[in-house]
Amino acid sequence: MKVKKITELDRISINEFKAARKTPLIVILDNVRSLNNVGSVFRTSDAFLVEAVYLCGITACPPNAEIHKTALGAENSVDWAYYGETKDAVGELKDKGFVVCAIEQAERSIASNDLMLDKTKKYAVVLGNEVKGVRQDIVDLCDCCVEIPQYGTKHSLNVSVAAGIVIWEFFKQLG
Repeated sequence: MKVKKITELDRISINEFKAARKTPLIVILDNVRSLNNVGSVFRTSDAFLVEAVYLCGITACPPNAEIHKTALGAENSVDWAYYGETKDAVGELKDKGFVVCAIEQAERSIASNDLMLDKTKKYAVVLGNEVKGVRQDIVDLCDCCVEIPQYGTKHSLNVSVAAGIVIWEFFKQLG
């Protein structure tokens, strides 16, 4: 096996990305403080044709050198919007008919490996702060909670890792 060179990866241009059919998914970052995590979410969102990333509260926005360092330009391909309050982003999406899922450990949460998505619907996922997770008032606004099963001694994942797992699961089912 030979590792492919960057010129052999058949990358699409930003204009082709903008015109491509997107995964019907919006990623909402609720007060994510790490610029590296924000950049990583942009990069993963680009990889799986996510419709948009909504940056809320203290979450930093492009243009930003630290976001760019991990996004590698994906902040330019993936549409994004900023909301001062996460509840406004969630409310707007619910008004537009999105099913909004908090990615959180909660009572009656759905394990990500048991998730059954409806291809006729559009979805949004809310990922929370690195320490506090998705706030309870935001969970209360969501249609459901999705939990990533974990089997070791730790029961939390880095927000960008959780985003990658969830975005991949939604892409597999909706893409």
